[in-house]
Amino acid sequence: MPLTPALVPASALLAAPAATSDLPRFTASSVFTAWGIDPIPFIVTIWVAGLYLLGVWTLRNRGDRWPVGRTLAFVLGGMGTFYVATSSGIGAYDTTLLSVHMVQHMLLGMVVPLFLALGAPVTLALRTLPPRPRAWLLAVLHSRVAKVLSFAPLTLALYVVSPWALYFTGWYEATLHSTFQHDMMHFHLVAVGALFFWPLMGIDPLPGRIGYPARMLVVVLTLPFHAFLGITIMGQSSLIGGDWYPDLHRTLTWLPEPLDDQHTAGGILWSSGDLIGLIFFAVLFVQWVRASMKEAEREDRRLDRLERLAASADPD
Repeated sequence: MPLTPALVPASALLAAPAATSDLPRFTASSVFTAWGIDPIPFIVTIWVAGLYLLGVWTLRNRGDRWPVGRTLAFVLGGMGTFYVATSSGIGAYDTTLLSVHMVQHMLLGMVVPLFLALGAPVTLALRTLPPRPRAWLLAVLHSRVAKVLSFAPLTLALYVVSPWALYFTGWYEATLHSTFQHDMMHFHLVAVGALFFWPLMGIDPLPGRIGYPARMLVVVLTLPFHAFLGITIMGQSSLIGGDWYPDLHRTLTWLPEPLDDQHTAGGILWSSGDLIGLIFFAVLFVQWVRASMKEAEREDRRLDRLERLAASADPD
């Protein structure tokens, strides 16, 4: 039976590039047709989305409301994107084309964390957990470890340094030869993105939240990083991944030249990183304006109360 991505997950192709000789040419439609089930991402998706929906059901069962938009953001935008990135044609070809992997990188490192943060799962957990688990969660949120991991300069440094370490050491090449390391790379991208974006989004009560001016400054600082990293990858004469892609190229005649595909991957990182960063900057700006308007309304109501008290106390 021919070996096709519709029949096997990407992780099954990691150990032997020669085994992919019958892999069909990648096209845009492959994203929707070359689906497989990678066990670890599949199980994680089901459990995480299921626990979130259980929390929403618990709230509604006792008569409380939970915004539908948050549910859609977490389940569809966050976990849905995670599943698509790891189990669709993107996941099937992420070890065959560096350009496809780079699309997956941006989805896992930026899009998934943003939508997960918009879902406010920590707030949902605090409202639905029983007393003892809720006390444990509060202890974690107030712990020194949580304060360190949400410290904005540290999360910015991790977010900036992590891709350089991935692509310019032997780390990425190792993920091509190991199913476990390949899956762990996916979770690493989401985790680093979550550490960076979650406090900046500011919906959940995390210790690392900072004011809106500082949040927008941090986002602005990341924009040149994507451009610089993408341009650096585009300008590389040495191949990321070592001999992996040349070996595949000898087996799959339809593949582009590895260096050409690497240039495409760098362009994807550059353009999509800046685009998502600018969108997030706009979202933060809208949040800032809304927060300022609410604060102005509260101040107006406070002044009105003071005026009414002053008028009632005036005998004239």
